[in-house]
Amino acid sequence: MRKLSNLAIVFCGAVAMLVFSGVSSAEETVTANVANGKNIFENGKADAGVPACSTCHGEKAMGMDAMGSPRLANVGYAYIVKQLTDYADGKRNDLTMQQMNGIAKALSVQDRRDLAAYENSFPRNDEPSDLKSLKAEGKAVGDTALGQALVRYGDKGRVSACMSCHGFNGRGADPMYPKIAQQKYVYLVNQLTHWRDSSRANDPMSQMQKIAKTLTDADINNAAAFLSQASDSTPGDGMEIDNQTTMKNVKIVK
Repeated sequence: MRKLSNLAIVFCGAVAMLVFSGVSSAEETVTANVANGKNIFENGKADAGVPACSTCHGEKAMGMDAMGSPRLANVGYAYIVKQLTDYADGKRNDLTMQQMNGIAKALSVQDRRDLAAYENSFPRNDEPSDLKSLKAEGKAVGDTALGQALVRYGDKGRVSACMSCHGFNGRGADPMYPKIAQQKYVYLVNQLTHWRDSSRANDPMSQMQKIAKTLTDADINNAAAFLSQASDSTPGDGMEIDNQTTMKNVKIVK
């Protein structure tokens, strides 16, 4: 995949804001109640049969390798809204946890926005996967050095560089591409495998499916190993880290 031009990024950003946040103009705002998002995340919605998100994703939304659950903290507001909407609409099927489709359907459109805003409000803390422990448990764990080369440079003529879309070290490129730096290793391996066999197919323009089909098992493990450890705050590359592009269109109510 070629790197998007500045014009394309601006256009995609406007489109994503319309699609993911439900506004009729890229200049309009939607409202997100962070307090409601926090309450659902920590306590669920008993009357709707929704458990606390923290049960599977951790108190700080960092995800859990043991459960195969992803990090949600700071991955991107628009991305979270889209995934919850896709789960609710059946465009993305929960192949690992077998819970998210029912949970998302029980959440209102406003609940999804509130959760996304809350999950994007966490401090940008580091919590990499413990690859040594995973390996000791018998998990196939990739090589971080080989993964770094794949993420940053790809493999000419075969595999596109992950950073072409997801930014340096996978730090994210709101509103189109989520932060994948320090995403959980098990989740990354599972999702890349699902993209490859098309059991997950809610990617715009089938981008991830096309890319994943070029990856070997070793590629997947290597890229996941590096990304699960990658710092998104490496100084000196001239890129500001904030993942707040779409948040300027979201009115936060506390």
